[in-house]
Amino acid sequence: MLQQVPEFLLTQTNLTATLTCEIKDSSSNTRINWVRQPQALRANSYYEFLASWEPKRKPVYGKKVEKKLIVFGEATRSTLNFTSLNPTDSGIYFCMVIGNPQMTFGKGTQLSVVDILPTTAQPTTKTKIKKKLCKSLNPRTQKEVPCGPITLGLLVTGILVLLVSLGMAIHQHCQRRRARLRFIK
Repeated sequence: MLQQVPEFLLTQTNLTATLTCEIKDSSSNTRINWVRQPQALRANSYYEFLASWEPKRKPVYGKKVEKKLIVFGEATRSTLNFTSLNPTDSGIYFCMVIGNPQMTFGKGTQLSVVDILPTTAQPTTKTKIKKKLCKSLNPRTQKEVPCGPITLGLLVTGILVLLVSLGMAIHQHCQRRRARLRFIK
């Protein structure tokens, strides 16, 4: 059984990364291989051999990768260290051992190399609407009451009632005056 860490890794261009693989149920003389599956999967996808490490032996590197990575280890553990990453290095990296009769793979590490790390958006804050304040005419009562729609509605209703009352009073006054004038004639 192979234990591979980390499962996911997001890093920036030109930085380093480290992947580790440990054999949990085998002798200390087992060769650990590292392979990569490119990010873009196609019908003709393949595993690219990167390197292999075996105790008491020199590491073996695949084509075009010797300058980009270093593989080392101890007993039953192998570490793959990238020196300078770029976006084309993105992909799924596996450690594997070749046994008799089967090959055993680690769970894989999804490596994503980006130029700029994604950022989280700043949370938006709700803007508070300032209520207009009705200033009191009485200097003793300095508490300011907000002029909300209810307050304004009550003021308008009060003014309408006063205007209707004034109109009725004027109408009654005019009728009485006419009645007096008729009575006098």
